[in-house]
Amino acid sequence: MKLIEFLSNLAMPLIIVLIVIYGAIERKKVFDIFLDGAKEGIEIVFRIFPTLVGLFVAIGALRSSGIMDAISNLLTPILQFFQFPTEVLPLALIRPISGSASIAVATDIIKNFGVDSNIGLIASVIMGSTETTVYTIAVYTSSVGIKKTRFVLWAALIADFVGIVTSVAVCRLLS
Repeated sequence: MKLIEFLSNLAMPLIIVLIVIYGAIERKKVFDIFLDGAKEGIEIVFRIFPTLVGLFVAIGALRSSGIMDAISNLLTPILQFFQFPTEVLPLALIRPISGSASIAVATDIIKNFGVDSNIGLIASVIMGSTETTVYTIAVYTSSVGIKKTRFVLWAALIADFVGIVTSVAVCRLLS
């Protein structure tokens, strides 16, 4: 265990030293290349910033409006029919939209039901097998100027749905 900790602490400095050594061998101006990359990174941040602000405002409005509770109440009878645990429904709904909100929901689920509970296990597997789809699509498409994301969004949401359903099925099978 100490070896792993030692190697993980050494990883970043070692990578930096290797980059500098490689740059010296190739006779590249490593610091100038680094500065060019930093400038490009700042330009990308300025390009995607309006998209991120809009996304965060929309997520805040969605969370505070109570619409998540209304959707949960509406879907509960259907989910009970399919033996889908309604306790993880808020996580399943918010995970494709917001990473930080889904972490908060997953933490709350684990705090209420426990780490070793079936619900806690399902929440953990959902967190590991799905993506913050809307955020990821917004960031990547706005950084390269893509405007038409309809099919990308549908494909990604279907993948999230499959990840969530598979998470529940696998956890039920293994418990």
